[in-house]
Amino acid sequence: MTEKSTELESQAVDSIATEPTATIQVQGVTKRFGARIAVDNLSFEVNRGEIVGFLGPNGSGKTTTMRMLTSFYSPDAGAIVVNGSDTQLEDIETRRSIGYLPENNPLYEDMLVSEYLSFVAELRGLSGATRRENMDSTVEETGLQEVFYRPIHELSKGFHQRVGLAQAILHRPPVLVLDEPTEGLDPNQRISMRDLIRHLGSDRTVLISTHVMQEVESTCQRALVISRGKLVANSKVEDLIQQARGLRSVHLEVEGSQIEAGLATIDDIDRVEPAGTHGDRKTYTISVSGDSDPRADIFRLAKRRDWVIWDLHQEQPRLEDVFHALTAERPADADGSE
Repeated sequence: MTEKSTELESQAVDSIATEPTATIQVQGVTKRFGARIAVDNLSFEVNRGEIVGFLGPNGSGKTTTMRMLTSFYSPDAGAIVVNGSDTQLEDIETRRSIGYLPENNPLYEDMLVSEYLSFVAELRGLSGATRRENMDSTVEETGLQEVFYRPIHELSKGFHQRVGLAQAILHRPPVLVLDEPTEGLDPNQRISMRDLIRHLGSDRTVLISTHVMQEVESTCQRALVISRGKLVANSKVEDLIQQARGLRSVHLEVEGSQIEAGLATIDDIDRVEPAGTHGDRKTYTISVSGDSDPRADIFRLAKRRDWVIWDLHQEQPRLEDVFHALTAERPADADGSE
């Protein structure tokens, strides 16, 4: 082997070793609207081939972040790099790299599905053999064969979402950004959409914004949680589920007086939240610390104070519990600011 070929091989190995694996890089991004900070010094990465859930309550800065990712907004500080291109310096190139399904999924309802996808292909600059190949593979991937020549306004909600996905992947982007992709779907359509997203994520990077924790559990490998413009969690979904098992709670439906004051005397109870009333009955969600089970203490307390217990059981821990714990409004934030 010659010295020149050895040098070229070494350069190729170095190139592979240093090639970035992150398809989405958000680096210290801040976005303000007047005096309000919607996104505050946010940083995270999404790697090739990952399906990642992007979660946050209303007003958390989640939608603003997604609009910056897709170049609808520009950050006031920091940088966003998509597939190796800076969204501010190479706007057109980054738009080519992203397929975007917005929450409201705007479609031209009077068009046939075939007409609409042809229109999108023209906007994307697709022509000739590439256009035909992309159209065929997209229709097959999204299962639109049976409705390809039907008007969009005649389609079910499930097929509407599939058409929205089709326009997002028609140009074969390496990155998909999906905002509430299962919103408004019935349970069967949700299952079908989850399967489709998992399939699409086999050779693409997928970032999904959703309020439905079950979608995250069944579809995503990792979850990013944003609250008040800051990242509060970046973990594998299985790790968050494990964390949920440590957030235990007890459901209590009881009739009596001074119930909250009485429950406050039990050491293992962290928090008592009123959950409603039904006549003289009051319902509470009781957060528990450690591995202890306070139900026996609650029963003994009720007996001493002549309470009538209508229901007392331990709640099954859920991913929603972790989400609530991470994003719950603290007293200092109770002024309604986002």
